[in-house]
Amino acid sequence: MNRREIGYWIATGLFCLIFIGGGASHLLRADTMVEGVASLGFPIYLTTILGIAKLSGVAALLAPGFPLLKEWAYAGFTFNLLGASASHAFVGHPVSEIVTPLIILAIGAASYALRPAARRV
Repeated sequence: MNRREIGYWIATGLFCLIFIGGGASHLLRADTMVEGVASLGFPIYLTTILGIAKLSGVAALLAPGFPLLKEWAYAGFTFNLLGASASHAFVGHPVSEIVTPLIILAIGAASYALRPAARRV
C-alpha cells in the first residue's frame, strides 16, 4: 500500500467513524441530537431521516465497487455539512459550531481527493 492509499483510508475511516456516530445518534434520538436539531428550528423527525441517510452514505463509501453511488454519497455528505454549517450561522450559534462541519467536510474532501482509481467514476 502506498502513501496515497494510506492517506485515503485514514481520511475515509475517520470520516466514516464521524458519520457512523452521528447517524446512530440520530436514529437513537440521543438527547444531544434532539436538542441540536430543535435549536436549529427543525422538526425532530428529521433525526430519523438524517440517521438513515448518514448510515447509508457510510455503507456506500465503504462497500467495494459502486463508484457512481460513492459520488452521490460524497455529494450528500457535502450538502449535509454545508447545510449544517449554514444553519448554525443563520441561528447565531458560536463560531465553533459553524466551523466544525467545515472541518469534517475537509476530511471528506481529503477522502474524495485521495480515493483510488477503482473508487472513481
